[in-house]
Amino acid sequence: MTGAPASQPPPSREEVESSLRADPITKLGRVGVGSNAVFLAFVETTGGSTRAIYKPRRGERPLWDFPEGSLYLREVAAAEVDRALGWGLLPVTVLRVDAPLGVGSLQEFVAEPAEGLKIDHEKVELQLRGLAALDVIINNADRKGAHLLLDDQGQLKGIDHGVTFNSEFKLRTVLMDLGGSPVPEVFLEGLGALLGDRARFGALRSTLAHLLSKEEITSFEQRSRDLLTSGHYPTLHPWYGRPFEW
Repeated sequence: MTGAPASQPPPSREEVESSLRADPITKLGRVGVGSNAVFLAFVETTGGSTRAIYKPRRGERPLWDFPEGSLYLREVAAAEVDRALGWGLLPVTVLRVDAPLGVGSLQEFVAEPAEGLKIDHEKVELQLRGLAALDVIINNADRKGAHLLLDDQGQLKGIDHGVTFNSEFKLRTVLMDLGGSPVPEVFLEGLGALLGDRARFGALRSTLAHLLSKEEITSFEQRSRDLLTSGHYPTLHPWYGRPFEW
């Protein structure tokens, strides 16, 4: 009698990134109805087909306070900051040029947890606080509850980062009740380690230079240093600090 085949380990971050960058996109399906076009993309890999979220530049609706055609770049920039910090709170997201509707961001699909999966709620709570810290430094203007997902391993993943990195303070978040409370030490240490490592932070700055303006990168660095110095989440206005729920 043969035993059940061993389950395959999930692909590494590097493997996911490589696939998103290079493997062919064979099919698209529109996701919901919103102000910007979002598509479920099917990417052909050596092991079959995998899903991803594709946001083409040409599907963006212009905003008065963000440069036109820049939202997909901000999606990628947010993931690059998370990657540099090593927090793993955002899905792998890459810049994809040869896509069916032209250049855009292509993001790892976040699959839901399997039924019955035991969720470590204390760990998720800590991850929420880490994501709130990330939102402060990337200046996330739209952190809705619907943008907080649990993946198939029960890990928190934040999505939708198109309205980030504005040079003016724009933070709006469903996590605003954390305002005034201390940022957990583990995240302050991680942020301090990145800022204090000239090589690592220089590499991040070089990557962001292809995605954001010089002023936006300078503002990002200043917000990061300010958060590290204060050690607390900023207190937001009870109305203007809340995300628009549409």
